[in-house]
Amino acid sequence: MPRPRRPRSAAPAILIAAGLLLSGCSAAAAQPGASHSPSAAKPVVIQNCDTKVTFAKAPQRVVSIKSTSTEILLALGLGDRIVGTAFQDGPVPAKWSAQAARLHSISNFMPSEEALLALEPDLVYSGWESAFSSDQAGTRAELAGLGVGSYVQPAACRTTGAPAKLSFHDIFDELDQVAAIFRVDDSKLIAQQKAELATVKKSTKGLTALWYSSGTDVPYVGAGTGAPELVMETVGLKNVAADVKQTWSSLGWESIVADDPDVIILIDATWNTAASKIQSLEANPATANLSAVKNHRFITLPFPASEAGVRTVDAAVSVSKQLKALGLG
Repeated sequence: MPRPRRPRSAAPAILIAAGLLLSGCSAAAAQPGASHSPSAAKPVVIQNCDTKVTFAKAPQRVVSIKSTSTEILLALGLGDRIVGTAFQDGPVPAKWSAQAARLHSISNFMPSEEALLALEPDLVYSGWESAFSSDQAGTRAELAGLGVGSYVQPAACRTTGAPAKLSFHDIFDELDQVAAIFRVDDSKLIAQQKAELATVKKSTKGLTALWYSSGTDVPYVGAGTGAPELVMETVGLKNVAADVKQTWSSLGWESIVADDPDVIILIDATWNTAASKIQSLEANPATANLSAVKNHRFITLPFPASEAGVRTVDAAVSVSKQLKALGLG
């Protein structure tokens, strides 16, 4: 573990327990379901996973871990606060590419605590709760002791606090919380998201679908509680793995062949492209006769759009459009 450093005077006072709030300060709790632009003079208190965090002032230096956290900051106009990124899953949408080109990458994978602290952040915003461990970015308690706050995307909480089944309300709640932490207004962004979501035409054909993320011998698929399920429900597709009460899960080819999905949603990643998945599906005798494979009913999405975040609405819009292009909308 790196030698503790004295917190910089510009860093927010970020404390694990609410009882440690400075006396005389009134805390503004970030309540879900509404847009926030709280007073800069009031601390913002949030229960995040199993940790209560207090932001005495808006963070100025942020390290973002995972594409989803980076993209939420960019969507809120906070790209200038990002001093480092790690474990990015792919390119950002074109509308943010100019901002993203200026961002400093610490690591293509999980950053070490030493590399992270070298950037003197006052907040680490992660798309994985597991990032906060002693052998990776540091525990939340360790970071707080050094004056560094932490925030986990709520959909990624594993200790406690994750939604039982993700909804767009949950995604907008996260935008509200992040807006509250940074004392910015997210009302325009949420209005845009809701307007885009309203354009999605839900299929009424009763189609089934497989969300195929990665793997060949045993595929890794979108299961019944996370962003894949939310996107499929939104566009009117029945997820063949909906009964699996997880965000992601392994699913045997025998089960997939038995379900014979009408559509296969392919996640396109540099390490496992959509094209390679199609080639594998067509070459494998067990899957070559699937209806979706024989009729080339494939839908593709970039990996960063496959997890809960500001691109989940975009993913639903894209899947709906691709269904229509296949004559299945």
